Amino acid sequence: MALPALSWPGTQRMPDLHSSVLHQPTLHQAMSLKAKITEDMKTAMKAGDKDRLKTVRLILADIQRKEIDSREELDDAAVLTVIEKAVKQRRDSIEQFVKGGREDLAAIEEAELKIIQAYLPEQLSDDEIAALIDEAIAATGADNIRDMGKVMGAIKSKAAGKADMGIVGAMVKARLA
Repeated sequence: MALPALSWPGTQRMPDLHSSVLHQPTLHQAMSLKAKITEDMKTAMKAGDKDRLKTVRLILADIQRKEIDSREELDDAAVLTVIEKAVKQRRDSIEQFVKGGREDLAAIEEAELKIIQAYLPEQLSDDEIAALIDEAIAATGADNIRDMGKVMGAIKSKAAGKADMGIVGAMVKARLA
């Protein structure tokens, strides 16, 4: 037999601040990237998808490490930077594993890369990148390779997370050469 909850006259039960109801996004606020990754971790746990769960946990650990280092909660732009770094690490690892003849490890890294890339915004096409480069060159008045830093600075804010900056840099270099 369960006992009824005791409450003193004139007192109210305080809401549980850790309740998931309070942390659910409403229609008025969009779910942050970090919250989406956390929800994906829960979904992977429930589905028993061990590979996805491992990768998502690695991303969350990277985000948490960055938050501890900076001593503040990361916004979506900072989380995106962490994800871009993870993508770059996976690409480098794949390249090294292929060179070393470890196709099995390269396949694992490729699977992780696909999972991580799902959190990146849609990538710009080569035509869109070329248009951004033209716009940045016109805005900065760049005419030779020495002005590449100015052009890249103008492009970086617009293409952050939407394009591989290594490829953009090569395109800018070719255009200014």
